[in-house]
Amino acid sequence: QMKVVESGGGLVQPGGSLRLSCAASIMTFNTYDMAWYRQAPGKERELVAGITNVGGRTNYADSVKGRFTISRDNVKNIVILQMDSLKPEDTAVYFCNAHRKLWGKTSDYWGQGTQVTVSS
Repeated sequence: QMKVVESGGGLVQPGGSLRLSCAASIMTFNTYDMAWYRQAPGKERELVAGITNVGGRTNYADSVKGRFTISRDNVKNIVILQMDSLKPEDTAVYFCNAHRKLWGKTSDYWGQGTQVTVSS
């Protein structure tokens, strides 16, 4: 069973930066695609950024392209979301997701979320 724990959220002014970290406790971390999602009040959860298990291919929501960067370290079992040029509309609870489809079985693990608030 994988445990996923996010950290690094907080309050930041518009234009500022935050660095979110996701630590996953499992030996087979490098077999999982990892992603960050967010959910603002009254809105559905949406994909922010994803990174594949091998090759580290990334994808981003259009709203964060050029401002956010996702990366992973398969030795330390962590995923980082570097968020720059933050806007008030980035305010949300950010969730880390680990996803794997292996031999017909799909596995998804979620963290508890970390609050990001962008406000002056």
